[in-house]
Amino acid sequence: MTDQRVLIVDDEADIRELLEITLQRMALQTCSAASLAEARDLLDAQAFHLCLTDMRLPDGSGLDVIRHIQRAQPELPVAVITAYGSVETAVESLKVGAFDFISKPVALEQLRSVIASALRLERPAPGATGPRRAAVAAAGSEPELRGPRLLGQAPAIQALRRQIAKLARSQAPVYISGESGTGKELVARLIHANGPRAQGPFVPVNCGAIPSELVESEFFGHRKGSFTGAIDDKQGLFQAAQGGTLFLDEVADLPLPMQVKLLRAIQEKAIRPVGGHREVPIDARILSATHKDLAREVEEERFRGDLFYRINVIQLQVPSLRERHGDIPLLADAILEQMARDGSTPKPGLAPEALAALLSYPFPGNVRELENTLERAVTLCEGQRIRLEDLQLQAGPAAPTTPLPVNPVADIFSPTAMDTSAGVRSLEDFLQGIEKDLISQALERCRWNKTEAAKALGITFRALRYRIKKLEME
Repeated sequence: MTDQRVLIVDDEADIRELLEITLQRMALQTCSAASLAEARDLLDAQAFHLCLTDMRLPDGSGLDVIRHIQRAQPELPVAVITAYGSVETAVESLKVGAFDFISKPVALEQLRSVIASALRLERPAPGATGPRRAAVAAAGSEPELRGPRLLGQAPAIQALRRQIAKLARSQAPVYISGESGTGKELVARLIHANGPRAQGPFVPVNCGAIPSELVESEFFGHRKGSFTGAIDDKQGLFQAAQGGTLFLDEVADLPLPMQVKLLRAIQEKAIRPVGGHREVPIDARILSATHKDLAREVEEERFRGDLFYRINVIQLQVPSLRERHGDIPLLADAILEQMARDGSTPKPGLAPEALAALLSYPFPGNVRELENTLERAVTLCEGQRIRLEDLQLQAGPAAPTTPLPVNPVADIFSPTAMDTSAGVRSLEDFLQGIEKDLISQALERCRWNKTEAAKALGITFRALRYRIKKLEME
């Protein structure tokens, strides 16, 4: 038996016994309390790695247990046992700070999964116990996050990193809001990478890119012969994310009939494949995002209020680039450095007037627009210095809508490709296809003489070589 200890809080002796037996079979030590008062005394006297608490206690509730732990040991995960169908209670417990919830009657497979996830959480440094740990957590120190970098020193970004570190320790659904191009998927990946599911899969899905007639099959899978074309059993996205995280990007674009089924899957933690006769348990954390105002979508009856309530347990706002203009030099430098690495070319610099223009531009397309602006500028610039004219920024607050006709390749990098509400990925694929065709035609006309092809396209040899490598045309 390990030295990991679990506190069980429940006033029903038979439930406590069931939980004790299950945990002891998992080689865990257990300690039990039948009331809120007993639980508080034990929490103050001993160290635990996990707490399982019933919601209804004779002298309080599971929410009181969570609040006590949040004050004294905020890193201690708490799983709440709720009555079957008590969605509101479960959501409230997650908002207060519960790690996860388990519905009665307790399914042992789900119980074991929750316990295993909670015990994978990193523990604080030795010697930092009780109130001292709480004080350290509340101090607002900058966390060290694993995974992709979230660059920036603006106060809004520093606060976002602290929120990510905190939310990563929970299993609560998180709704990530923000304008297009702010990096909502990056935030979702960081939440996944810094939580107990980091070793599991991260499955992103653009809800607006799936044809409506295929949505249910894509999410839940299907059985062979369930419809025309179903020649084999197919695993759905929920099963692909088993043990990990399912990221629902542009969740507002889901058809209303699918929203009903998604709600049930999240609440029951089970799905039924199309053509299947049995429900399949699922174990995936749900993160969702959209650039739309989801509350307004609910008001206008384009999004179900009950589903919004379920996925919006915790809302995380990603700041726009306009709210962190001071981060633009840092972001630009990192983007140019990455482009240089990807293209095996020297890193270009920014002329002072070009940097000044970036700092004064409103960036309606946010970080994605900054990336595309610099990518276009790298392609168009001569030598190792990006000038103001290479940026092709339009004056005014509106997002650019038409390309500046400098040459055929400049048209490929039209600002219209920076940000759309109709599916950026499909637009980018379309533009890349056009770019590949133009480069291929130029190379064929010049008999694959890259120097001559670059002249014909109106770009430098270095820019052509960068594009060929990025588009995997070699």
